[in-house]
Amino acid sequence: MPTSRETILTALHTLLHALPATALRGEVLPERVPTDGLLILRDGEPGEPEVTLSPLRYHYQHRAEIEAVVQGADRDAAFGTLCASIGLAIAADRTLGGLCDWIEAEAPRPVDLPIEGAAALKAAVIPVVLHYSTADSLA
Repeated sequence: MPTSRETILTALHTLLHALPATALRGEVLPERVPTDGLLILRDGEPGEPEVTLSPLRYHYQHRAEIEAVVQGADRDAAFGTLCASIGLAIAADRTLGGLCDWIEAEAPRPVDLPIEGAAALKAAVIPVVLHYSTADSLA
């Protein structure tokens, strides 16, 4: 039986699959970036939970990360469009179908990465905070 954490991360990955980019989870950056862009979900850190005792609940602010990568001549516009699509998808379902209390993305930190003999990459890490509670810190 999957844990609450795994269920929520799987739902977030499924949400990314609906976007016009290739969505991976926990993979290394491939040699070639798809023309529509690439999203890699990193599981991140659940952090130290706040605990309530009656009933016992662990309240997490889990920080996952989405690596967004585009390549090509018009990479600035493609990057902006990809980031906007992530924001719209998250805003459309802030609870991931009721699996978590709230989900919010933070501003990306973009960088240009030169590639010898090819068009440069524009990439960013987009932190995503997942607020959820569980009755077991291992579940």
